[in-house]
Amino acid sequence: MPLVRLLTGDESRPGAGRQEEALTLSQRFPGLVVSARDVAASVLQGVHGRRRAGSGETFWQFRPFVAGESRGRIDWRRSARDDRLYVREREWEAAHTVMLWIDRSASMRFVSKLALQAKIDRALVLGLAAADLLVQGGERVGLLGLTRPLAARNIVERFGEVLLNEFRLREKNGKASEAEELPPPEVLPRNSQAVLIGDFLSAPQDIAATIEALGALGARGHLVMIADPVEETFPFAGNTEFIDVDSPARLRIGQAESFRADYIRRLTAHREAIRAAARARGWTLMLHRTDRPATEALLGLRMQLEANLFNAAAGHAL
Repeated sequence: MPLVRLLTGDESRPGAGRQEEALTLSQRFPGLVVSARDVAASVLQGVHGRRRAGSGETFWQFRPFVAGESRGRIDWRRSARDDRLYVREREWEAAHTVMLWIDRSASMRFVSKLALQAKIDRALVLGLAAADLLVQGGERVGLLGLTRPLAARNIVERFGEVLLNEFRLREKNGKASEAEELPPPEVLPRNSQAVLIGDFLSAPQDIAATIEALGALGARGHLVMIADPVEETFPFAGNTEFIDVDSPARLRIGQAESFRADYIRRLTAHREAIRAAARARGWTLMLHRTDRPATEALLGLRMQLEANLFNAAAGHAL
């Protein structure tokens, strides 16, 4: 069984059976939407916007004329106010498309006593908050396999409703824990970006194939790997029973601590394989633990997205 797909009942919060967990996730959803708004607002206040000069209609700023530029760019009315020549710059207004995917598979339901949130809760908060930031930055955002790209101010609520309705439909059909572990292999346009948020416990070759499919035309992407602190450290000792979240399989072992070094080694190799697959396509991989604040991950993701969006805009302008 791959890596940390075997999770222990001892470390899980009580009453986390699949059916009960499905119901409680539905109940938690409104609160997660509010949290996403709060996290986005916190990050938005903490960094500068990404406004930049470009080919748009909205005035941005005046700047001094530089020797060698076309004199046709000079704003003579502004220049008449003093002894310098000024150029009127407009703001770049070409919106880009970012497609978002949030892992809702069974392994994302895991939460240990060391975590602030279940992995699924943190992934939803991060995904919805990222959508909010992107729309406020002038981009269009869609949910892979669920919605077309949108630029609505109430994007958090709209995406939250789509995800909750999809979850309730699965729950009604008895398939609440059968969500796909990887996004649909859509081929994204060259100038778009993908943000994939999940625990990425699938086989590295499957993840690599997904990245290849999404980026076949040159689309860039970012993987946000969500991990519970227990999955990182393997703090088990003595007789321990591990329960697979995706099957009825169980594993009972004595002296669980003797497996720790091998586990850490395998986990490191797994992540390095995924990182290499991402790097081969020019994608990024970021690890986020659920015992850390959500704002920390969102700020890092924002910086990655802005760097790519700015580069794409500069390339388009050339």
